[in-house]
Amino acid sequence: MRFNKQIFTILILSLVVSLAVSGCVSQGKETNEKNVTEAKAGEFSNIMENPVTPWSSEPTKPVIDPTTYIHPQASVIGAVTIGADVMVSPMASVRGDEGMPIFIGSESNVQDGVVIHALETTDEEGKPVEKNLVNVSGKNYAVYVGERVSLAHQSQIHGPSSVGDDTFIGMQAFVFKAKVGNNCVLEPKAAAIGVTIPDGKYISAGTVITSQAEADKLPNVTEDYAYRHTNEAVVEVNTNLAKGYNNENEAA
Repeated sequence: MRFNKQIFTILILSLVVSLAVSGCVSQGKETNEKNVTEAKAGEFSNIMENPVTPWSSEPTKPVIDPTTYIHPQASVIGAVTIGADVMVSPMASVRGDEGMPIFIGSESNVQDGVVIHALETTDEEGKPVEKNLVNVSGKNYAVYVGERVSLAHQSQIHGPSSVGDDTFIGMQAFVFKAKVGNNCVLEPKAAAIGVTIPDGKYISAGTVITSQAEADKLPNVTEDYAYRHTNEAVVEVNTNLAKGYNNENEAA
């Protein structure tokens, strides 16, 4: 009997130690809930408010349509509005913390390594810096990207700038202080700086357009132009990628 009592005592002590380490049922539940909350916060840390600065007295959260997919390795910061079915790929940066607001229309795509940023649009006295704003349909933006626009890998849209609907901005292309029209194509490494590109024009690969005279002489996107339908295909691929990634997350 003495041996059995010793075993019983050891078992009781082991149980007490185990409970002390793991916590009681209610404590365990609280710990689990805290861990879940921390995981969720960390998961969305790539989407955040802009900081308070001399030119921005209030932080602003991005407004993102629930059908849009933001990859965890992309960042969306500050006064940014993103429409439906947009795909924002790894290492893309959409940063509305200096020039703001930034707008991206529905079914557009922001591919790997793309940078969207802008010059300061409000001074330290809270007054708008008009020269750093673009007006689209009566509203001012630091950067405006229309609907069904493709921003291909490593391209940059630096405000003040706007890009019209159904336009393709090629790999490593650059837009700065410029307005690019609807149905345009900037081939890889092309640039539009300080100009307005009329609707339906294209800039050949590696060409830099810096005067309005050059912009007005650009060739038209005709039916036999090699990249006439490139944007349509790219938009279709990326809208389906956004849906696919969102479906995976819902299933998980």
